[in-house]
Amino acid sequence: MLDHVSITTGDLDRAQRFYDAVMAALGYPRVYRSDRGIGYGERGAAGGYISVYLSDAVVADKRHWAFRAPSRAEVRAFHAAALAQGGREDGPPGLRPDYAPTYYAAFVRDPDGNRIEAVCREPEES
Repeated sequence: MLDHVSITTGDLDRAQRFYDAVMAALGYPRVYRSDRGIGYGERGAAGGYISVYLSDAVVADKRHWAFRAPSRAEVRAFHAAALAQGGREDGPPGLRPDYAPTYYAAFVRDPDGNRIEAVCREPEES
């Protein structure tokens, strides 16, 4: 479970377009914007929070963040939104039985090269 995540970007406006789309697909609203950062979700014990900060040094490495999706449909919506906003394919929506029998996920690289994932661990919807 994620409590909070901080991601850096070299272009806050581009990052906002990208994360507005992918977080909305997962049902997480943008709740904060300043000159140096944006935030999504809910701070506190009840929810998780993601901050995207402007930084002069953005280094893509093996960073990876997985966001919980309530359904497989939201995983697919996350993936589609990410690609539509300039994200790069890093693993299409689908089951990952080597992780767990019902692990349904999609992986993308955001415009700064961060590897992000949406995952639903629930059985397929009827």
